[in-house]
Formats: sequence, structure tokens, C-alpha cells
Amino acid sequence: MAVVLKQLTTELVDDADVIDGSFQVDSCLVLSAVNGNVDFSIAPTEPRIKTYERDDQDDLASYIETDSKLAMIAYEKEKPAGLLLVSENWNGYALIDNIKVDIHHRKAGIGRMLIDAAAGWAKTRGLPGIMLETQDNNVNACLFYQRYGFILRGFDTGIYSAIPATRHETALFWYLTF
Repeated sequence: MAVVLKQLTTELVDDADVIDGSFQVDSCLVLSAVNGNVDFSIAPTEPRIKTYERDDQDDLASYIETDSKLAMIAYEKEKPAGLLLVSENWNGYALIDNIKVDIHHRKAGIGRMLIDAAAGWAKTRGLPGIMLETQDNNVNACLFYQRYGFILRGFDTGIYSAIPATRHETALFWYLTF
């Protein structure tokens, strides 16, 4: 496996668009919170494929040639295989605005490489850690974040309630502190 990370440039924006971040939903996290600690178990759900809207190229442009954000594209055998977008959040943490690994390139270490890049960027900026948000039905991603060392610190059951396609999803907030 030859995976290469490249910083996003104007010439590479179209490559970001071909990365398929869809995933199989067949379970979800069942959350509990006791004394400020969030925990979960996993329950089966009706199987389906979840897809995301295309990344807005104007939004991607805001990550190019700026010190205040990081955008990386992973290539495996010269094919776009992953995307990472990071900025500094209002709370002082690095915020992973988007991370996705192409459905055909998963389990190859690309997600770990992208998180490593985010951690390196955050550390050079003197930030205390990284945070990200995902959903309770993205179980494989949640388990990956947990294995990496992220801690589930909170959730929001109402954030998607006005969007018909996602109104039953719960937002999960994961933190990695250095």
C-alpha cells in the first residue's frame, strides 16, 4: 500500500469530490450519561446506506493557502482515497470539520494517517486537542475514534430534528486531549 497525503490545492479540489464517504448503517449507539460520563452500547437497526451531500467547492477553497486551516487529501495508488478538513474551534480545540475515507479504501490505515495529520497540525499550533462530531449511526467511525483514543464527551438529540432525512440521528461529540 502506497498512501500519500497531499495538502489541498486548487488543482486537487476536483479529487476531493470523487471520494465516496458513504457507509453501511446496520446498527447505532445507544447512549447513556451518568455523573458526566457518556457511555454507549450498540444495537442493530434496519440496514441502509448513508450518503452525504457533495462538498461545496467554495467551502473547500477556504482551506487553500491559509495557515488557519488544514486540508489534506490521501491518495492510494494515485487515486483519491481520503479527505481531512481541520480548523480551530471557538473553544480552542482543533475541530475536524470533515474526515472521510473512500468506501473502497477503508481498513488501509488512511483514517489513522488523517487523524495523525490533524493531531500534528493541532500540536504545532499549541492546541490542547482535537474534537469532532459524528452521528450515532456511524458506528464503525465511532469505534475507530474510540480505538484512536478519543473520548465521547457529549451528544445532542435535537441538532438534526428539523431535517427529515436525519431527524432520528443523534450528534456525538468526540474529544482527543493531548
